[in-house]
Amino acid sequence: MIYTSKCHCGAVELKVTLAEGLSTARRCDCSYCARRGAIAVSANLDGVEIVKGAENLSLYQWGTKTAKHYFCRTCGVYTHHQRRSNPNQYGINVACLEGINPRDLGDVPWVDGKNHPSDR
Repeated sequence: MIYTSKCHCGAVELKVTLAEGLSTARRCDCSYCARRGAIAVSANLDGVEIVKGAENLSLYQWGTKTAKHYFCRTCGVYTHHQRRSNPNQYGINVACLEGINPRDLGDVPWVDGKNHPSDR
């Protein structure tokens, strides 16, 4: 499935291919994601194309600096991140996918990010 993903102000736009659709939706309870509160779905690295606004993306990293979290510099919305659990994938913010309401996903499972294997 191919989606358009946009930040709030529209300065950043992605073309996202979700090979498994929305079935990979999940939340994470690590110290960072729990505060962010976003639902993310999985996309392979080659399944994400920055259509517009690459220069408007800001990068945030912490801890092991494996994960790369991207935000729009203008509106501050988190659009996607390269995963620490699988650096060959991006986590895409479901709320940025056009035509998708995160509330429609129902009960989304949680991932135990507090006890991530990379932290041991």
